[in-house]
Amino acid sequence: MKAKRAPNQLSCHSASPEVAMAAISRKFYSRPMKGIINGVIVFAVALLTPQILQAQGTMTYLSNVDQASAGSLAVGSDSWVAAMFRTGTNPSGYLVDSIQLELTDASGTPSGFTAMLYSSIGGVAGPVPNYNLDTLSGSLNPVTGGIFTYTPTPIFTLSPNTRYFIVLTSGTTVATGAYEWNYKDANTYNPSDSWSVGGVLISNGGQTLLPDYPQFAINAIPIPEPGVLALSGLGGLLLLCRFASPIFRWKSGRAAEGCRSPRR
Repeated sequence: MKAKRAPNQLSCHSASPEVAMAAISRKFYSRPMKGIINGVIVFAVALLTPQILQAQGTMTYLSNVDQASAGSLAVGSDSWVAAMFRTGTNPSGYLVDSIQLELTDASGTPSGFTAMLYSSIGGVAGPVPNYNLDTLSGSLNPVTGGIFTYTPTPIFTLSPNTRYFIVLTSGTTVATGAYEWNYKDANTYNPSDSWSVGGVLISNGGQTLLPDYPQFAINAIPIPEPGVLALSGLGGLLLLCRFASPIFRWKSGRAAEGCRSPRR
């Protein structure tokens, strides 16, 4: 009498390579994959943070560009020009989006224009530039008059209620040629959020304070309070979890099907 033949049983040990790989995938997706997904989520939230801040909106805190000029200040390697400003009251500070400078046609043949952000330190006659915090990206040779935009590299944070300087220089002396920074003869910046301006200094062997108002605009993003930023980040995290969870369940389910016995 013939013995009954046992139905075919598939196991993760005797199965085809495809089924065996499915079993391995099940183990892989159970714990390590969760860690990978969590890491991706955290990384994605970190990437989302600048977008969260950007959503707060870029504001123009100081500007007197596009106004009739009273004259211009020569910028050269031997004639640095520094315009002081003071940030406002936002407790967490500000992210600099861009700085716009209104220049007129250059004289001679200058080159190597450089725009920088400097910290401030108290001097005998008042605040003076102290340390180069950032060299801004933009045109290196703005010889034709217009409004030129310069941006920080990388994103730069300004502290609240703090003095800073916009400092311009070049790679050539004024005798060779000078870039020309337009100025007003009155304070017409229309500041927001308690921002303010100070004097303008020319450093050409000494430091001379002038009663002029260089023409520029500062565009920045107010940094939210830590609690608001944390809530925004948490919202982004939960949103990512919502999309990641179905993917995780689908992968786990597909792997689990690999070790099931076929129905007879």
